[in-house]
Amino acid sequence: MRRGLAWTAAVVVLGAAGSGWWVYGHLSGNIDSVDLDKAIGSDNRPPKVVENAQNVLVLGSDSRAGANGELDHGDVSGARSDTAMLVHIPEGRSRATAVSIPRDTLVTRPECRDGDGATVPEARRVMFNSVYSLAGPACVVKTVEQLSGIRVDHFVEVDFAGFKDLVDALGGVTVTLDQPMTGAKGGLKLDAGTHRLNGTDSLKFVRTRYGYGDGSDLGRIGLQQQFMLAMLSEIKKQDALGNPARLYKLADAGTKSLTTDSDLASLTALSDFARSLQGVDPSTMETIMLPVAYDKVDPNRVVVAQEQASQLWEALRNDRKVPASAKDSPAKGGGPGAKSKAPGPSPSS
Repeated sequence: MRRGLAWTAAVVVLGAAGSGWWVYGHLSGNIDSVDLDKAIGSDNRPPKVVENAQNVLVLGSDSRAGANGELDHGDVSGARSDTAMLVHIPEGRSRATAVSIPRDTLVTRPECRDGDGATVPEARRVMFNSVYSLAGPACVVKTVEQLSGIRVDHFVEVDFAGFKDLVDALGGVTVTLDQPMTGAKGGLKLDAGTHRLNGTDSLKFVRTRYGYGDGSDLGRIGLQQQFMLAMLSEIKKQDALGNPARLYKLADAGTKSLTTDSDLASLTALSDFARSLQGVDPSTMETIMLPVAYDKVDPNRVVVAQEQASQLWEALRNDRKVPASAKDSPAKGGGPGAKSKAPGPSPSS
């Protein structure tokens, strides 16, 4: 979200220097987009409950294609939603709540159309992160909407290479670990304490599963949430508005990493949306894991804890404070999490 403020300033500053139209065209041309209403069908979506609240689905894609393949040498074909967060921004736009959806959650995938227009049939008990690889981002949006009953206003996807480039454009992000990260199964090896991570190591950090905490996917979510807050705080701390070169570097890296819904697929639209979020501060952002329980058939998978999740979705749908009972996930996982250098309360996990 703070990235958007940098994009806005980049256009203003560089435009004043006489190169604004080229910059606008170049940065807008970086962005890929998906028309959600066309892909999903406007009649198949939940109604908007609170008009001025916003719900943004943020995905981190683990595609091995192109430059991404150099960053992850796994044998997995295609792409999956390695990270998924539904970010709710209340009507007043002064705070935000990010709900992480564990990628190993067993869900019902609704009938969808893939990128070629072919029908992908409904399927039950499929892993959440497989929806992306089979049917694309619009089907992930449809799955989340049916799971939550919440209308997703916007969708943003960041890929491996774009994430790395954005961190490097910032000059790194600082995180603090309560315990060592052992580097098991090719992961990142770090001692307990504070570290400044470059783009490559940041990608390894947010994807670490084995070698930290209990080695679960649920544990990894805590690392991802806290890195997100550290990264947003780094962007805010740098206050790059007076540095046109850094602004352009951030904007170029940020837009190259993006696929969005069609309503956000221009620099103007992103800038307008970003300006509406100026009151949201990383230190006040609440992070929650979708409440899940271990599956009784396959203990390596989780299912939605319906009682708690229903409370969570109802609160967000109606723009209300999330009750403490809705944050109590029966399957917790993770062990102690990493702490960002950002001020404010520790996020929930």
